[in-house]
Amino acid sequence: MPRKDYILLETERLVLRRITMSDLDNMSRINGDAEVMRYIGDGSVWTREQSEARIRRILTVYEIFPGLGLWIGEEKSTRRFVGAYALIYIPKTVEVEVGYRLQKSAWGRGLATEGARALVRYGMFELGLDRVVGLTHPDNEASRQVLLKTGLQPRGLGRYYDKSLCYFVAEKINFSAFATPDKPPMTEIRRR
Repeated sequence: MPRKDYILLETERLVLRRITMSDLDNMSRINGDAEVMRYIGDGSVWTREQSEARIRRILTVYEIFPGLGLWIGEEKSTRRFVGAYALIYIPKTVEVEVGYRLQKSAWGRGLATEGARALVRYGMFELGLDRVVGLTHPDNEASRQVLLKTGLQPRGLGRYYDKSLCYFVAEKINFSAFATPDKPPMTEIRRR
């Protein structure tokens, strides 16, 4: 079990924590699943070596950009792996993107929305970001729905990662409806 200081957030059903090299098997499994990877990057599955290299890069992100990175999602009740959630800078921009990549057994349960909403709230109210964006492939209807339920608003298409992607934005001034005290989307355990 990871150290407590690796835990970032807790929601009703999830624990989001820092990724470690011990997550390589789980990340290799979802990164090697063609259905999971269909709309990620160029749609190619990753090798174990590519997954390992990505984890090593993310470990440096935690140091370079405190509060940002890739967070492993685990079911709170069982601590079983669900997938990965991200709050990261989009390369060559000043935009911070929320993302998620879940194993198929977690699909359709609202876990993508729950984790993404917690990260957007964390980014705005803990890190002081004024906005967080979401990007998705135009054909990925499920991801568009997650971003809408998370509280992001569609703003058309944008050119990111060398492709045309649907562009969504959450601004702190408008996001407060998703983070009121009477319906908090997450409880902070420890901020790093």
